[in-house]
Amino acid sequence: MAPATRRRRSGGRRPARGGAVAAGAVVLAVAAVAVSVTLGPDNRAATEGGDGTASASPSSPSSPSSRAAGHEAPSPSPTRSYPLSKTPETIPAVRRHTPAHGPGWKPGSGERVVVGDDKLADEGRLIADELKLSYGGRAKAGDGDVELALAPGDGGSESYTMRVSGGRVRITGPTDAGVFYGTRTLKQEVAGGTAAPEGEVSDAPAKPQRGFMLDIARKTYSVDWIEDRIRELGDLKFNQLGLHFSDDQGFRIESATHPEIVSKDHLSKDQVRALVKLAASRHIQVVPELDSPGHLGAVTDAHPDLQLRNASGQTLQGTLDISKPGAAKIVDDLLKEYAPLFPGRYWHLGGDEYLALMSSDPTASYPQLAEAARDKYGAKGTIEDLTTAWLNGRAAVVRPTHESPKAWNDGFYDGGSVSPDKDLEVAYWTGKEAGRRDPQEFLAEGRKLTNYNDEYLYYVLGQPNDFTYPTGERIYADWTPRVIRGTEPVPAKYDDQILGGSFAVWGDQPQAQTADQVAAGIKLPLCATSQKLWDAGKPPLSWAAFKGLAGKVV
Repeated sequence: MAPATRRRRSGGRRPARGGAVAAGAVVLAVAAVAVSVTLGPDNRAATEGGDGTASASPSSPSSPSSRAAGHEAPSPSPTRSYPLSKTPETIPAVRRHTPAHGPGWKPGSGERVVVGDDKLADEGRLIADELKLSYGGRAKAGDGDVELALAPGDGGSESYTMRVSGGRVRITGPTDAGVFYGTRTLKQEVAGGTAAPEGEVSDAPAKPQRGFMLDIARKTYSVDWIEDRIRELGDLKFNQLGLHFSDDQGFRIESATHPEIVSKDHLSKDQVRALVKLAASRHIQVVPELDSPGHLGAVTDAHPDLQLRNASGQTLQGTLDISKPGAAKIVDDLLKEYAPLFPGRYWHLGGDEYLALMSSDPTASYPQLAEAARDKYGAKGTIEDLTTAWLNGRAAVVRPTHESPKAWNDGFYDGGSVSPDKDLEVAYWTGKEAGRRDPQEFLAEGRKLTNYNDEYLYYVLGQPNDFTYPTGERIYADWTPRVIRGTEPVPAKYDDQILGGSFAVWGDQPQAQTADQVAAGIKLPLCATSQKLWDAGKPPLSWAAFKGLAGKVV
């Protein structure tokens, strides 16, 4: 998770179309780039001959039917043929494009976005607003329109197909999420006044979890700043925003059950609901992280009786004494309180860096934990058993509302009589700390895993404990979802168990950068992470070209 040893060591209807609109469509076709189609005098596209030249349409002046007996044929109107279209350049890059001949498509005055299903109204209104088009609702597409529709596909729930042909755009997908991603591609294609190229895009992500985690516990960000990141994430086709909202330095969401733990600077529940709603409009799930039994300084400050003490009576900041029933009660109160605030599938339980198990002799240092373990699990019970049972207990609390709980990899312990629940997903971050289990151990057990590799994906403010700010270029060149720990990939046979990854910003030294500096610093790394989570293969653009594209479309 957040670097603690690594972190803590720093402490309406459209107007009727008439001839003017049709003429406008012709201007658009002639002005755009891409496609080998010829326009005849009736503004219809001529068909292409087998040799690549445009053949005359039936009403062409050169055809016999166009000549009246005894009359001279009229002068031919200008025609134009278009070259084969090029693959669009977007972030992330589309995975397949079938080129075609034709002018492509640009947004223009009088054109609409229409939908084939009312379920796509939100997506339709959003792209219409972004491209300055009118929203026509559920209607038949006309000249120049963008049509959104639900249609079966074989690329998965987030897949989409976008066809640009005949001066129109049609985006389809099996779900509204897929259609939304198609609109993101279209938005980028026409950025800067370029045309969406003729042809068909078939696209789908390689990984189902594409995330960004933000530590709001140690560094606070304005609601506007977080909203801007949500919009940016949506345009890059991310689908998760993790919020680490509790740590030793602060507890940042309003609480009714335990108001005494909430920091002065915090988000109200109404503000959280608004963020969750905005994220949902971009098909992003907000994944809360209420970390325990460590990283709870804001809780133990208000409840010092629950703070872990060693055999000498010394306290460990932010660490709960899990031998005390009150420790589980306060955390469970909070988990139950926040469950309705964060609808969705995922919940992050934390579980990392329990300091009792980071000492050289946990049993001697924390005899009360060792005794509680033996009382519960017999003479061979260990503190690891007690800690694993804690993690399983918190998973049981959230599971009725969030079917996929996850926890940091250093919250999983091997051996002992208690094993982590099989459905707990491993959020793997650390390769720097001694004694951490190799990712292949988890994968060999059949566990699902999400990649938070701190070598590439950790943006730790102030760069403490040998952390350096990650660069987009390094992620773009070297990282893939299979590079989980350090710099070497795990075997390809585990690829399906790796559900995706997440770029993370941690606030170890919150004053090291302003919020604006953070936004600027993470822009290219987010772009590169988006590319590699969508398609882990070699990117089609050089880094210089990719960086230039990011400046244009993000």
